[in-house]
Amino acid sequence: MSSFCIVLRNKRFILITLLAVLILQLRGQTWIRINQLGYLPESVKVAVCISSTGEKLKDFSLCDAVTGIEVYSGKVRESQGRDWGMKSAGRLDFSGFTVPGGYYIKVNNTRSVSFRISAGAYKGVSDYILRYLRQQQCGYNPFMKDSCHTHDGIIVDHPQKTGQIIDVRGGWHDASDYLQYVTTTANAVYNLFYAYSEHPGVYSDNFNSSGDSGPNGIPDILDEALWGLDWLMKMNPSKGEMYNQVADDRDHRGFRFPNRDSASYGHGLYRPVYYITGKPQGPARFKNRTTGVSSAAGKFASAFAIAAGVLKNSNPELSRKLATKARDAFDFGLTDLGSTQTACNVSPYFYEEDNYADDLELAAWQLFSLSGDSAYLRSADYWGSLEPVTPWIEKDTARHYQYYPFMNMGHACLGMSGTGCSRRYIYFMRKGLNILAERGMNDPFLISVPFTWCSNNFVAAALQQHILYREASGDNSFAEQEAALRDWLFGCNPWGTSMIIGLPAGGIYPHYPHSSFTALMGIPVYGGLVDGPVWSRIFRNLKGVELLRPDPFSDFQNGKAVYHDDTGDYSTNEPTMDGTACLSYSLSALEEEGLRQNNKYPDLDNCNYVFDDNGAVIRINPGEKSVYLVFSADEFGEGSETILNVLRDKEIKGSFFLTGNYIGNGVNSKAIRRMISEGHFLGPHSDKHLLYASWEKRDSLLVTRKEFEDDLLSNYSRLIKIGAGIPKTKYLLAPYEWYNKAVSYWAGSEGIVLVNLTPGTGTNADYTTPEMKNYQSSDALMTRIKKFESSGHDSLNGALILVHLGTDPSRIDKFYKRLGDLIDYLKSEGYNFKRL
Repeated sequence: MSSFCIVLRNKRFILITLLAVLILQLRGQTWIRINQLGYLPESVKVAVCISSTGEKLKDFSLCDAVTGIEVYSGKVRESQGRDWGMKSAGRLDFSGFTVPGGYYIKVNNTRSVSFRISAGAYKGVSDYILRYLRQQQCGYNPFMKDSCHTHDGIIVDHPQKTGQIIDVRGGWHDASDYLQYVTTTANAVYNLFYAYSEHPGVYSDNFNSSGDSGPNGIPDILDEALWGLDWLMKMNPSKGEMYNQVADDRDHRGFRFPNRDSASYGHGLYRPVYYITGKPQGPARFKNRTTGVSSAAGKFASAFAIAAGVLKNSNPELSRKLATKARDAFDFGLTDLGSTQTACNVSPYFYEEDNYADDLELAAWQLFSLSGDSAYLRSADYWGSLEPVTPWIEKDTARHYQYYPFMNMGHACLGMSGTGCSRRYIYFMRKGLNILAERGMNDPFLISVPFTWCSNNFVAAALQQHILYREASGDNSFAEQEAALRDWLFGCNPWGTSMIIGLPAGGIYPHYPHSSFTALMGIPVYGGLVDGPVWSRIFRNLKGVELLRPDPFSDFQNGKAVYHDDTGDYSTNEPTMDGTACLSYSLSALEEEGLRQNNKYPDLDNCNYVFDDNGAVIRINPGEKSVYLVFSADEFGEGSETILNVLRDKEIKGSFFLTGNYIGNGVNSKAIRRMISEGHFLGPHSDKHLLYASWEKRDSLLVTRKEFEDDLLSNYSRLIKIGAGIPKTKYLLAPYEWYNKAVSYWAGSEGIVLVNLTPGTGTNADYTTPEMKNYQSSDALMTRIKKFESSGHDSLNGALILVHLGTDPSRIDKFYKRLGDLIDYLKSEGYNFKRL
């Protein structure tokens, strides 16, 4: 459900958009769409080419991103592009190529952006989407560092308790409004617990139970699951007493912050809490079409039961309480069969859930899994048999949340159960996937979901069903369809955009979601899955939609569905809590598969890397007592011969990162020849020594992706010309040792590992001059690194220690003249020396 809005227009945003439109026009009329995160080596790997000119698409080439050398070629599999407003389209399958690295695809004169093939393509994505859930927290909100809706709430529609105060603080806001629903929260809680139970190894612990920074010994996904679970327990305070939602569509009063919520419900600060009656509800003109309690009760039961199982050992007391509540909720669901819909007031828009058999099926299965009572298994089989295929798959349409949850987890659990009915549910799942496959067979993206509101939720559900079906059956016959759904979410779609805000950094993703934080403060809501495309006919008939900037995707809005990265489009660009949470299983499965493949296809090389928060390697093999001497140079290089002489005499190999400015200066030619002949590593340091990111605001880029790539390739071209060649593993030391996540993503897409000095070593301050406030003498630098080594702060194991090849002439106290002393000290402490 969405709020209509008034947005502050930002002239700078409009200017940037006009430039983006101009760039798109200059690029021509043929485009290649790829998964921006990249591809696992052993996965299905397909790009899609679309053309508005009818260009003949016959052959394609996969090329190394740095050298441009063709490494793989294939035939374009022609497809039908008319539904997307294109005259020709085709699928480019390069699944047979498995070598990790950075690549681009070329068709005729069109090339894709660079992307990587890597076992680490999905590293960190499972935790990343939790950022949005933390931002959606109600009660205490860690993003705001403040609390909101602290007076929730006042009971409505209860036969005896109407008007009484009830404590239902907590939970998550549903979307960009501040409504809260059991329907979506229970499903989100279930999916979070399920993802953790299946793939616990991919989740980390960087936040506490309130969502603030700092570990608490509990994986972050469980902290979020428990946050939602606590609210569900408040919404079901006793047996047979259930509440469905907090607030209603009177909430829709435009953008505002949750801790300054101005919506009024006639009860002062208290928001209404709707009692589940099993009958149509709505306190004013508009009412829903509720027919019973089963859908809501079933969701309560399944969420409580899976939580009881996951928490059985870590919190047995809570587990027992949850088990009891799960049984009570399931029993209550059988007393009044039917679906509970959300309540509306000022408009006829609500979650129109019509089915409930799937909810009772999953609840019964989870109770069987928890208790072993075969009566629950028989019940699960009974309810599951009533709805073999999720209705939206069969019908290819749905009203808003009409068939929810979008993925039937009961079928998946029964299919994987190994019980006597497993084969039936594997068949049911396969039947649904066959329908999707046949419907999408002529689509270049193989996409076959209905483009109603929240179409990305259908994509996420279909992706999850594919993965679970494959795991339950061992059948890989839908592998390409599964990959197409995965890739759609990360950019292999007509618009070439990821559907998850901020992912990947430096890629194309929603920058202007329908969100108060973005509209009022320009703050991204990272991790959120946006609603996704809607049928063109739906968009044309929507009320209150006003695009607030020129559309950079205008070339791709002539097909059956539209998508806008625009704050004014609440239908396609609003992130939702439940859609995001329901990606948890699929993303954690992909991340875990990457960990498995890493044993066969190590991520770029065999080293054990330690990364900083912006994606650069800052230690290598930290379990070894080794250090890496790293040398960089731009305009100054007067110490080159001195450094090379010391390394020669000490029999040590170093790692040199050189700009084009240094290489092009004929004064340094002799030193460069020595670096090569004496076996040192040579790598790029930016051709023109560009500053990639703002010093004041690190997330702000000062270069475009094209500028970055062109400069880097020029740097490599110079290295090749001087005979350095390109090593098997490519490394880049960022100029000024300053970069951000976007830069590390760009580098990774080129197949390059971004490296940086180990923080705290301090020798990089050898560039400072006496007039600078941060001036560090050579004695001070030696003292600093010795202090760091003895501090116990992981010592210097695997450290990258940076020394400049030259400095400004005003610095007479040259640290490179102390290199021999530094090496002797490190040797005395037992360190070995390695090069990249």
